[in-house]
Amino acid sequence: MANAGSERMSGVLCPVITPFDDRLSPDADRLIRQCQWLLSQNVGLAVFGTNSEANSLSIEEKMMLLDRLVDAGIDTSRMMPGTGCCALTETVKLTQHAVNLGCAGTLMLPPFYYKGVSDDGLFASFAEVIERVGSSSLRVYLYHIPPVSQVGISLDLIERLVKAYPDTVAGVKDSSGDWDNTNAMLQRRWDDFRVFAGAETFLLQNMRGGGAGCISATAASDSRPPARSAPPAPDSAATSFTTPASPSAAPARRCSPAPMPADGSWSQPASSTAASWDRSSTWSTASVSERMPARRTQAKPPVTQAAAGRRPIRARPAKMSATAPQTQPLWLSPKNTMPHRMPVTVIT
Repeated sequence: MANAGSERMSGVLCPVITPFDDRLSPDADRLIRQCQWLLSQNVGLAVFGTNSEANSLSIEEKMMLLDRLVDAGIDTSRMMPGTGCCALTETVKLTQHAVNLGCAGTLMLPPFYYKGVSDDGLFASFAEVIERVGSSSLRVYLYHIPPVSQVGISLDLIERLVKAYPDTVAGVKDSSGDWDNTNAMLQRRWDDFRVFAGAETFLLQNMRGGGAGCISATAASDSRPPARSAPPAPDSAATSFTTPASPSAAPARRCSPAPMPADGSWSQPASSTAASWDRSSTWSTASVSERMPARRTQAKPPVTQAAAGRRPIRARPAKMSATAPQTQPLWLSPKNTMPHRMPVTVIT
């Protein structure tokens, strides 16, 4: 298959979450659907990234998933699979497979198990992979994520790799979380070298500085507001509810809503001593008056301005605690027997 890597990548890419089945095997069908949705949102695919749990997958599983994605028609020009492994031979094998499938690039970690590796050692490792793959279609995007790998890729090392392999070393993902480091990469002005921020928090600064985009885990989320259905019209199939005018007319309360009658109708119990709304329930049939405290029979006389000897006291809104429950309106499904837009306590 022809490689799509002649054009270097840019934009927003996502380290696609890898779904697993009940046996902890990767679920290729669900991964395909996730990748199709991301592409429909104009998000590129950095499969086998950190967010993908790449290092929890075997090389055989990764190669199988790449095959399934390509067979499903996923656009390889939008794919940048992670191919960096601790073992040199595995990095070469997975990188070669991605090139053969036509992936636009590969995101390559350094060998990360042993720490304190010199720039000379890292250069030799990257160079060996490039030489063994030996393809003019290979595009390597270096993966700098020292908070996780504990093996960083210095600016001087990038400089050496770009000079030695200008057509192959195409860019870098900087997940250091340090904008000064990302900016320093931009300031080097390597020829057509693509710098991706590792988080959307630096996306705007990166683009203004000449960067290529970002590769961010949050790109997997759907930022569109959830659809909210309107309450049913009075003449709709769903039954409308009204709040009882007084406690004496209120039916017995339950901890959970009762099931809707099959015919969609509803009638309020004739008396307050009726059983619960759900006739199959074992809820007490005691009257509301027996289960509620007695109401005040004599109201306090109003406090007038003259009696108070000062201006009338004006009610102040209660202060909201950051941890206190707040009552917010919530649309409920027509299948629910509770009133629509009933106040529901939501912990925020």
